[in-house]
Amino acid sequence: MSEAFDKVLGITTLPIFPLPLVLLPNELVPLHIFEPRYRQMLKDIELKRNLFGISLFEPKESFIDMPPVGSIGCTAEIRESQTLPDERSNIVSIGVIRYRLLEYTDSGTPYLTANVEYFEDDAYTNDLDIVANDVFAIFERIAIAAFKLSGNRGQFPEIPKTDPEKFSFLVTAAFNLDNELKYELLSTTSTIERLERLRVILLQAVGQMEESAEIHIASQTNGHSKKKIDL
Repeated sequence: MSEAFDKVLGITTLPIFPLPLVLLPNELVPLHIFEPRYRQMLKDIELKRNLFGISLFEPKESFIDMPPVGSIGCTAEIRESQTLPDERSNIVSIGVIRYRLLEYTDSGTPYLTANVEYFEDDAYTNDLDIVANDVFAIFERIAIAAFKLSGNRGQFPEIPKTDPEKFSFLVTAAFNLDNELKYELLSTTSTIERLERLRVILLQAVGQMEESAEIHIASQTNGHSKKKIDL
């Protein structure tokens, strides 16, 4: 059993927080909690390992904020919490493990609760390492280009490679993908399928990123050497 499953062991019912965003495993998300029902949720989950579910919900014609049964969400664990004088809160949560929403429960709370089923990716296939290494190489090129664009400020990020599933979600979180695509990547249970889709996205981005990095570096020099221009 994985560490993620250990965190939710014995918890079959989760408070559900419908939001117009997709949370991924190991992705950090800051939230401002101001509605009374979700302030109550924060108090209640203190005794339940500070876990709640984030499910994508984008209201269109309906004003009932209930993600559909069968939809996919991600369990969130509160890592930091700051309560303001008026009882609003700023929190930082991290994605733990995905779930499938099975049915809503009548828990008597002002917020939604549901029975959920947790899941991770299926067993790896033989070709996974080849695809993962390919995606890793392209993503590393993009990370290097982004580091150059930042002016080499900070520390070059360490990119985990040993866990392909975890790595695939890290890459997904690194890009500002629209909710529809991000939800599709969250929902798939095939690591290799997710990585193959990410490879297409990365290949579309890497050339432009590297070109932008070189232009940025050149703009800091006289265009012919590594020496910076003295202004």
